[in-house]
Amino acid sequence: MNAAPAPTAPQPLDLSGVDRMLVVVAHPDDPEYGTSAAVAEWTGTGVEVGYLLLTAGEAGMQRAPEEAGPLRAAEQRAACGAVGVQHLTILDFPDGALEYGLTLRRAIAREIRRFRPDAVVCGSGELFVGWGVDHADHRAAGLAAIDAVRDADNRWCFPELLRDEDLAPWGTSRLLLTGTAPNVFVEITEASELRAIASLSAHAAYLADLPWHPSPEDMIPELLRAQGTAAGVARAIGFAEHRLRDART
Repeated sequence: MNAAPAPTAPQPLDLSGVDRMLVVVAHPDDPEYGTSAAVAEWTGTGVEVGYLLLTAGEAGMQRAPEEAGPLRAAEQRAACGAVGVQHLTILDFPDGALEYGLTLRRAIAREIRRFRPDAVVCGSGELFVGWGVDHADHRAAGLAAIDAVRDADNRWCFPELLRDEDLAPWGTSRLLLTGTAPNVFVEITEASELRAIASLSAHAAYLADLPWHPSPEDMIPELLRAQGTAAGVARAIGFAEHRLRDART
């Protein structure tokens, strides 16, 4: 029996022709576990990055949801400021009960058509990830976002978006997945590492409700250095890149 081929080392991510990116996640703080370090690199080079949060994270704290939701939204706005994100949309799907389906796909496709990104960053939707069994909301968000990228480019999927909201189809050229084996990496500078630490630290009230959680100052450098070792650089964050079409010129 032939041995399985050895996995190839991830290559540097080339974003030539990519001017706008949309990060789709389930909750406030979800972008802050590595992705925000790459976002800091991207915004630092002039790429416009938007965040789409599918819930307000209202079920994630030891306090009433009606208090937690607005608080977490405010902390996410501060986290966005730390890494140069100016476009933040938070939808009102229920935290902890996010369901894959047409309603969720339509909502994400709507934002893709509105923001018109060249690349979408989202979860892989896989059950088992590097840190264990992934959260059900994360899995639903990842699968729905992957499918919504295709939906947004098809005028016959959710035709009401064009008919009623004048949102024309939009084709994204790249899909970057988190939580799965990477084939590309973004090298992270020390300055971007510090901005990523600041972005996670912005969720101060949320983290205070998680006494077991490592400090951002400990967690983020360790994460970036581990992925940097795999990529052969000091610090990195990896993604599984899928090229869907040629980047727009």
